[in-house]
Amino acid sequence: MLVAGFPADAFGTNCYVVATAPGEQCVVVDPGIGVLDQLDALLAEHRLHPAAVLLTHGHLDHTFSVAPVCGARGITAYVHPGDREMLADPAKGLSTDLTSLFGGRLTYTEPEDVAELTDGATLTLAGLEIAVDHAPGHTGGSVLFRLPGAGSGWEADEICLSGDVLFAGSIGRTDLPGGSMPAMLTSLRDKILPLADDTVVLPGHGPGTTIGRERVSNPYLIEVAGTTPAAPTRGL
Repeated sequence: MLVAGFPADAFGTNCYVVATAPGEQCVVVDPGIGVLDQLDALLAEHRLHPAAVLLTHGHLDHTFSVAPVCGARGITAYVHPGDREMLADPAKGLSTDLTSLFGGRLTYTEPEDVAELTDGATLTLAGLEIAVDHAPGHTGGSVLFRLPGAGSGWEADEICLSGDVLFAGSIGRTDLPGGSMPAMLTSLRDKILPLADDTVVLPGHGPGTTIGRERVSNPYLIEVAGTTPAAPTRGL
């Protein structure tokens, strides 16, 4: 399996491509701001052909390029219904100061073909079997995407594309519209902690990590386990 990625121009949002092998179809995960040239170069390098776009959540820094990526190839964008409205109106997920940063009123359209994700579903796309876990907290429609790790280059049974649910050493902020710290802590307890220690975590921002590493060092996971207070959050 091939998993590759790069940080977007804005906010360092990680965009990933996942395929069974070079020269095959792939899925694109979270095409953010200013990614089109880098994405095209990565696809050309590995001779990949996008079959779908997967969105971990609806924030603008993860979805900005979804319409052009999908429109150029006639492919479907997948998002949880809790965040779908942000594809057409990104301001619904932003604070006032962030909306002002992007020039006040945002002109935006969702892709022509959008499919909604459901908790516990398994997507079969580009020859991949992708498990979907609804994990609200950062947004109401945040999800995790889990894939078998065999052949990925990591010594892990599973890879988790965690979006802004879990980072190395931290979690996504919960103070934007649709965010909820109680929901986030529930997601960490019910969706993150049960994962195997060797699960490789590829987050929406920052470097990769493992569940085992985060279980003993991430203050939020430690808090969910019932020990120390948590540190500040990060993200958009």
